[in-house]
Amino acid sequence: MPSAPQFRRRVGLTLAAALSFACAGGREAAGPVTVIQNKGSDTMVNVAQAWAEEYALVAPQVKIEVSGGGSGVGIAALIKGAVDIANASRNIKDEEVEQVRLNTGQDPRDIVVGFDALAVYVHKDNPLVHLDRKTLAGIFGEHGTIERWSELGVSFPGVADDRIVRVSRQSSSGTFEFFRSWVVGKNDFKLGSRDLNGSKEVVELVGHTLTAIGFSGMGYATPAVKMLGLADAPGATPVPPSLDAVLDGSYPLARSLHLYTLGEPKGATQAYIDWILSEPGQQVVARSGYVPVPPSARTAAGAGTATR
Repeated sequence: MPSAPQFRRRVGLTLAAALSFACAGGREAAGPVTVIQNKGSDTMVNVAQAWAEEYALVAPQVKIEVSGGGSGVGIAALIKGAVDIANASRNIKDEEVEQVRLNTGQDPRDIVVGFDALAVYVHKDNPLVHLDRKTLAGIFGEHGTIERWSELGVSFPGVADDRIVRVSRQSSSGTFEFFRSWVVGKNDFKLGSRDLNGSKEVVELVGHTLTAIGFSGMGYATPAVKMLGLADAPGATPVPPSLDAVLDGSYPLARSLHLYTLGEPKGATQAYIDWILSEPGQQVVARSGYVPVPPSARTAAGAGTATR
């Protein structure tokens, strides 16, 4: 991604012209280039970047500026009117909807653009194959007492210290909020986890740490890690994360992926979202390891005002 000065030079804009944006339907720079600011979920940042790169071939006069930071960061930018599209791997909260209304006078518009399974990852050499929610609460929850792999019947030959290394996300992450809610409800996680800023970083750390466990979108899986099957309760049949398990609802940590805009998207922003929901845009979703929106829901009818 070029720096802002590099970008301005590339399209032949002066600083004054580059800062002169239109308010509706994307921020239009002087000349033929339209800039759409897209910020938010780290779970979605890879697919968002892939969308932007492919759309540049379809509409070269449109520049999609993609950045992450977490679902909460994207929605906070939307509240300030600082972005055209906020990416979120969770539903917008009631208080965030109210803040959008108070600050902008508009309702946030919710467009579902795909589905994801939030996976629990361990190192590829960990013999564990599944866990239930109660055990995960014992590992991650503030009242949990599980600290060592030996307590779960797991051993690592030649490893003297089998303490569980818990890898988590920062509190602004939609992935963090979704996982915590399923595991411990309204309770907190225990202190001492390694809290990382990105979904990719979680999987990389687990892949390099034999005694680690972490959670991230299934689209970030690598050969260095293993995704565990999950069960709602002890004794229930565990279900591994997969495209089919997301669509049929059998996987307990399936979730939708959202784009939020201020009111109805217009102009270049609307055209871009229409492309994301088209077959080429949804093929990008599938190639990125996520579940596309069913064809019957790939229209504006699949969007709604994010009221609570």
